[in-house]
Amino acid sequence: MPSTFGAVHLAHEFLSLHVKEGDTCIDATAGRGKDTAFLCSLVGESGRVIAFDVQPEAVESTKALISEKGYEGIAEVHLDSHENADKYADAGSVKAVVFNFGWLPGGDHTKHTHTESSIAALKKCLPLLTEDGVMSLSIYYGRDTGFEEKDAILEFIRTLPVGEYAVIVSEFVNRPNCPPISVRIYKTKL
Repeated sequence: MPSTFGAVHLAHEFLSLHVKEGDTCIDATAGRGKDTAFLCSLVGESGRVIAFDVQPEAVESTKALISEKGYEGIAEVHLDSHENADKYADAGSVKAVVFNFGWLPGGDHTKHTHTESSIAALKKCLPLLTEDGVMSLSIYYGRDTGFEEKDAILEFIRTLPVGEYAVIVSEFVNRPNCPPISVRIYKTKL
């Protein structure tokens, strides 16, 4: 087990079980680019990773990491909101979507994801999933931000149709303050 076992570890472990060479994936909240790079390592040169962030600093960080890792031919990074993901991929074409709700790691905590655009993004990304596609949500909240968003996301995922999706929520119950919540969504084959 890694020394920093947390939401990122859970997300990457989950994604590595489902994403294969040649798949198309979306990193809906690129941040510093770590999930984008991880997805690139899974899909390989025949795959595609589409990443979004609304903060120029995040887009630049992601592009720098992608370049450093040699993944320029795999990843495309857009300065755009995740709620526009459906403009970059067709319905049923995406194997995995990754979200990290909250703020940019090491960034300004007053700049964070917002309930309305996050729920809109989830609604737009779910139809993009392949028949056996998956979605990973890491919900970061705390201080003065994120509680409303956390509650809204958890309420929204509870409403997903049972015949179409399986949803698992994991919490770190023995950690202080507001530990992240990890969500795994499986699109079930109809």
